[in-house]
Amino acid sequence: MQIRTKLTILFTIITATILLAFAFVIYYSAKESRRKEFNTLLSKEAYTKANVFLKAKVDRETLQEIYRNNRKILNEVEVAIYDTDFNLIYHDAVDIDFVKETANMLANIRTKGEISFYQDDWQVVGLLYTYEGQQYIITAAAYDQYGYSKLDNLLKTIISVFIISMLVLYFAGRLFSRKAFEPIKQMTDRASDISATNLDLRLDTHGDKDELSKLASTFNEMLERLEKSFDAQKHFVSNISHELRTPLAAIIAELELSTNKDRALADYKSAVIKALDDAKKIARLSNSLLDLAKASYDPSEISFKPVRIDEVLLDARQQIQKINPNYKIDIHFENDFENDDHILVNGNEYLLKVAFANLFDNGCKFSTDKQSTVSIYFGQGKIILRFSDKGIGIADDELDKIFSPFYRGKNRTFTDGNGIGLSLTQKIVSLHKGILSVTSVKNEETTFVIELSSMA
Repeated sequence: MQIRTKLTILFTIITATILLAFAFVIYYSAKESRRKEFNTLLSKEAYTKANVFLKAKVDRETLQEIYRNNRKILNEVEVAIYDTDFNLIYHDAVDIDFVKETANMLANIRTKGEISFYQDDWQVVGLLYTYEGQQYIITAAAYDQYGYSKLDNLLKTIISVFIISMLVLYFAGRLFSRKAFEPIKQMTDRASDISATNLDLRLDTHGDKDELSKLASTFNEMLERLEKSFDAQKHFVSNISHELRTPLAAIIAELELSTNKDRALADYKSAVIKALDDAKKIARLSNSLLDLAKASYDPSEISFKPVRIDEVLLDARQQIQKINPNYKIDIHFENDFENDDHILVNGNEYLLKVAFANLFDNGCKFSTDKQSTVSIYFGQGKIILRFSDKGIGIADDELDKIFSPFYRGKNRTFTDGNGIGLSLTQKIVSLHKGILSVTSVKNEETTFVIELSSMA
């Protein structure tokens, strides 16, 4: 069942319940009002006939004649008068008596002074009446045809109005729900047109501040993020393809040239060495991509534990120098630490080693002296690492681009690379809630500064 239909039915049921309760209150109030008014009328009739009979001394036959004549055209009140010994003194029409007074009934009236009750649909009142020091018991009964007729008409009117109101409310509810859900239908139609090929489409917000406009804005913001993610993914895949294609093409070319004709042993060895270098480039690229993927994980899925920064730096230096024995890496402590907590960070040892190794490798790779230095400062709950080199430097207009994946600046001709290292390093530092910044002077020096929170 559609939400629009559910809301229409719910709206109709709630409104019907309210109307039903309102109608019940009206009918019950009218019913009680009729009963009280008719009781008052019966009491007046009883007192009037007792006065006429006892005070005015109108004879019994006259009163009975009047009653019988009136009874032919209207519902005349039937009155009976008893003394306190329960002897009948007067009755309008004993032969057609409707209320059969009993001794218990008369005793009850004498005790309470006044009672009222129903006998079938007839309404009966019993009164204690005093005249010249003598008490009399009077009963008066009648059928309120006019009152019951009014109540019956009221009930029919309420039922008719209720049924008509339900029909009107149902169709009004459908019209209202259709109007209310029209913006949602437009949003659904618009959203169904959005696919991976046209993520630039957006939902209309109409500039309002209602809930639907906020929902549309939130959906548009999600589309914005998806579009950027898709673009980044396409760019990423394109760069990977380019980085892989170049060494693979070189390997294929070397192997094809080697198989075209017989060559000297030295030529074969040279071709194998070149192919091996290109294969290593692919391996390094694969490892970098794997590390980049790890650094892009949800932080909640990465294991963090207390890690000594000095030990990670030593491992990173050993890793780099094992691959490049000619690299010179110095580790310098600017101040002493009082306890181990000053040199501990809550981090992932593997990822931190990858980040430090990238900065060591970059510093040595882009320096003519193949040397990189890291200075470590501890204090105020922070660990500050400055990776510096005396290399070729970075142009000012490239400083804000070097952390983009696969970006390679004007220094690409100086040495080979894939442009992933700095992007990966920045992700790792961000993952550890640290700050990475860079300053550089062209052809003089470059310094990368990492600021991490210690466990002190």
